[in-house]
Amino acid sequence: MSYPSHEETSLQSGSHPFASTIQPLSTATGAQGRFFSLPELAKQFPSVQRLPISLRIVLESVLRNCDGRKVTAEHVAQLAQWSPTGVRKEEIPFIVSRVVLQDFTGVPLLVDLAAMRSAAERLGKDPRKIEPLVPVDLVVDHSIMVDYYGTPEALDLNMKLEFHRNRERYEFMKWGMQAFDTFGVVPPGFGIVHQVNLEYLAPGVHRSKDGVYYPDTLVGTDSHTTMINGIGVVGWGVGGIEAEAAMLGQPVYFLTPDVVGFELTGELREGVTATDLVLTVTQMLREAKVVGKFVEFFGEGTRSLSLPDRATIGNMAPEYGATMGFFPVDEKTLEYFRGTGRDEQEIAALEAYFRAQGLFGVPKAGDIEYSQIVRLDLANVTPSLAGPKRPQDRIELGSVARQFASLFSKPMSEGGFNQPAELLKTRHHVQRSALVPDVVPQDPETPPGAPRFLAEMKQNKPAREIMHDERASAAALPPMEGDPTIGNGDVLIAAITSCTNTSNPSVLLAAGLLAKKAVEAGLTVQPHIKTSLAPGSRVVTQYLAETGLLPYLEKLGFALAGYGCTTCIGNAGDLAPAINDVIARNDLVCAAVLSGNRNFEARIHPNIRANFLASPPLVVAYAIAGTMLRDLTTECVGRGKDGKEVFLRDIWPTSEEVHQLMHYAMNGKAFRENYAKVKTDPGELWGRIQGVTGEVYSWPQSTYIAEPPYFSGFTLEGASGAAATGEAIRGAHIMALFGDSITTDHISPAGSIKESSPAGEWLKEHGVARPDFNSYGSRRGHHEVMMRGTFANVRIKNLMIPPLEDGSREEGGYTLFQGDGPRRGERMSIFDAAMQYMAQGHATVVFAGEEYGTGSSRDWAAKGTQLLGIRAVVARSFERIHRSNLVGMGVLPLQFQGNDSWQSLGLKGSERIDILPDPQLRPQSEALMRILREDGSVAQEVPLVLRIDTPIEVDYYRAGGILPYVLRQLLLQ
Repeated sequence: MSYPSHEETSLQSGSHPFASTIQPLSTATGAQGRFFSLPELAKQFPSVQRLPISLRIVLESVLRNCDGRKVTAEHVAQLAQWSPTGVRKEEIPFIVSRVVLQDFTGVPLLVDLAAMRSAAERLGKDPRKIEPLVPVDLVVDHSIMVDYYGTPEALDLNMKLEFHRNRERYEFMKWGMQAFDTFGVVPPGFGIVHQVNLEYLAPGVHRSKDGVYYPDTLVGTDSHTTMINGIGVVGWGVGGIEAEAAMLGQPVYFLTPDVVGFELTGELREGVTATDLVLTVTQMLREAKVVGKFVEFFGEGTRSLSLPDRATIGNMAPEYGATMGFFPVDEKTLEYFRGTGRDEQEIAALEAYFRAQGLFGVPKAGDIEYSQIVRLDLANVTPSLAGPKRPQDRIELGSVARQFASLFSKPMSEGGFNQPAELLKTRHHVQRSALVPDVVPQDPETPPGAPRFLAEMKQNKPAREIMHDERASAAALPPMEGDPTIGNGDVLIAAITSCTNTSNPSVLLAAGLLAKKAVEAGLTVQPHIKTSLAPGSRVVTQYLAETGLLPYLEKLGFALAGYGCTTCIGNAGDLAPAINDVIARNDLVCAAVLSGNRNFEARIHPNIRANFLASPPLVVAYAIAGTMLRDLTTECVGRGKDGKEVFLRDIWPTSEEVHQLMHYAMNGKAFRENYAKVKTDPGELWGRIQGVTGEVYSWPQSTYIAEPPYFSGFTLEGASGAAATGEAIRGAHIMALFGDSITTDHISPAGSIKESSPAGEWLKEHGVARPDFNSYGSRRGHHEVMMRGTFANVRIKNLMIPPLEDGSREEGGYTLFQGDGPRRGERMSIFDAAMQYMAQGHATVVFAGEEYGTGSSRDWAAKGTQLLGIRAVVARSFERIHRSNLVGMGVLPLQFQGNDSWQSLGLKGSERIDILPDPQLRPQSEALMRILREDGSVAQEVPLVLRIDTPIEVDYYRAGGILPYVLRQLLLQ
């Protein structure tokens, strides 16, 4: 099935309200076409010439898609006359060029599309009406785990495990590829979605069938979609819920934003990396409070940054809270397109288009009007890490040891670990022979389905022995006398991982050079430290090999473990049971150092409490040092040949050494050959995957994929009930009282599944053996697993549970049940309580503090909330995507006014709550909250702000959520 593009529809109608802006375009390679000219529009609206470049690209989409229905002439005029400091009331209907998915969020999105087709079929409608109207690409990068490491065969072993664990998911993807015309998949093993997006998927500009050129724009189901901002593409992360609407022809609606100009001047000093720069930018922009705003970089320092450095900064936009971190198109962009193998026609079209629009080149100070300006002299950036719990908590390298020691004893309320200082010196022995993780159980009674096939490798030797032999014999890991000891501050995971850094040649080559010098100096990494290298794309491995640096990384344990997010998203794989046991028995605060972008509590590994973000060379350095308690600016990294002390300055590569190797990294031929294999040679493991066929999914029995309940009872007539009428929520029980910075990592199921958890119990009841639990992320296509894992994070603290005797707070997804019957007052899991409340017909609400829902844009943080019967969330403030996703799932987000909080109101958790919104549900109107005593009388009345922000969100909420809204629209066409 084919559809006319938005451009073709508007042009064929002959009635475009801004027809005079359609102008001819020629490229240097002789291609001819047309485009919607912003300079022509500026003749009607002169203010266009002073708009931020990112807003002008959004304006082009509004102009081009102006059809008088979804997008009107008034929308064009409003945005064309944007005021830097205006009141933000208007919403922009932004129609994107394409959508990008990663597999953890992409699979549930595909599940929802399949469920829509099933609903259409039940109603007697053509299921093919459910079809993406723009190209959709899913990149499989979130599934691989670091089970094997430190061995040359780690990649092969990890990928075999990945395909075994995820076979049902991959079969479902194969169904999607044949069912939908505009849905494509980049198979496992090619790289991280954002890097593949930069290097391969992004075309720069598009050309419609009728010859209209228009810029690449997109949304993606990963908050770090903003990495694409580095090449001048407007795009950001949304939840899968919003992405589905964008795929199915709905505009992405958002309030007209403020745009923050970030002026960069000067140059980075010797020894300072792009990672140090991005951690500095993140800290500065968090302090500047740019949440929900566009950030646009300009100035002479910006022009000097390489494209990978720009992409690194764009990647971290979610960490500084901005919608985007945008860089304009200039010569560096063209240079990057050539270096990554784009053809000359594509490059010529990119340059011609942006020059014709007056958008080519990095602006100088004064060229553009911004809402506010932040400035940084690059010469002031210093080597840094960030942690131990948040990306914005930057620490200068020389202060890391001192800061760790300070936080070790500080109370948790101040971000500390609440431990006696004298424990920093205590060490605990671990038997060396017990340091091999149990990847494959050897119990002969292991239930069917356990990954026994690995045991057939290497002449039927058990995988545990394979792992032990390889770790013991690898040249990278010398024999160690005696048993290792573990203490507080020890580095137990060191990972070169994540989209932020692992395809930036400057920092990867620096890591390789540092490894080379370290090995030559005789430095080693202790074998019990879990080291891994997970590059952003396969081209990285090629240039590390061609430069001769990969063997040195391997000798320090940084062998290739996979192409994917791995450690940064919690797929670090487990530590050896003996290490887990020592940590648990002694309540140790051990560390992970990773070149990632997220370090929230329990994200990297449930037993690793301190997590630090660092550049790849610093990851290697801390792996060698083995502890966060050593000051690497004044103390030695370790002892090398003949016991000689080796300092970081002795092995740190110079900028010139890195620069001399850069030509290996930008090899257009290598990029073209690599990505040609997506279609021609995706790999033997992927080729073996066979999915069901047909336009409507048959929903075979699975613990990975199931038809969700969102369309149960769906009718074409419309939604009914409280959401549709704006009816009040009455007598709701309080499910949880949370503090500040509750992230989507805390809310949404992520990481490993505990055997004793509600999700673990459900899997065992359905015949799944513990080794096959996989991760919550891999099981996002099954609502029964995911709703049981919602609010189940091991580090979340529900403050309605009284403090322990020592004043600390219990961690984990628990609540005190306040419903009817003999279990009233009982401590139980949030899932079990939710089931009790729903059985008794009671609504529930959640209270929280500042920045509720920060972190990854996991749609399951909202889906799980809704499926647990939680009708409203009341917080001091919300993260942009999560607030939108709550509305999209029919959950009311409400915000305290002024200095009000649940703490100031004295809530304990036993109260009942009434929520009385404006019956018209006017965006950002006032709602009244009544706090009821146990006898039903009103204790307090408190005004709240209804955080349904735009008129279209009112429609979504009244329809029961965005998915029923879109399905109804499609089936009634």
